[in-house]
Amino acid sequence: MKFYSRKLIKPGDLNARNTLFGGALLRWIDEEAGIYAMTKLESNSVVTKYISEINFVSSANQGDVIEIGLGFKSVGRTSITFSCVVRNLFTKQVIIEIDNIVFVHVDKAGKAKPHGKTLDNIPLEKIV
Repeated sequence: MKFYSRKLIKPGDLNARNTLFGGALLRWIDEEAGIYAMTKLESNSVVTKYISEINFVSSANQGDVIEIGLGFKSVGRTSITFSCVVRNLFTKQVIIEIDNIVFVHVDKAGKAKPHGKTLDNIPLEKIV
């Protein structure tokens, strides 16, 4: 798992309990994973297809810094799949775990389109 981006938890990111709002966190994860999919497929024509069960392990508070980690899992004919862990930057306490986030390469009409990538030609740092 490689950690790609960090976020500072600010007042606008909080829920009614004054902890990190899950919706804000999921938005950041979707954006970061989408960018990661674009870099691996070398195309900006990708859409989120599926996010598996989300495990909220712990929370974050205003002023905490979190980091979003993504790990490559698999590549299909039109899709690419990652796992995700978000943790507190300083304590390393896990905040959320997601087993599968699937992105699909699409054409201009939004229909799934083969991306032409395989394990042999996809730009990966290291297969996890």
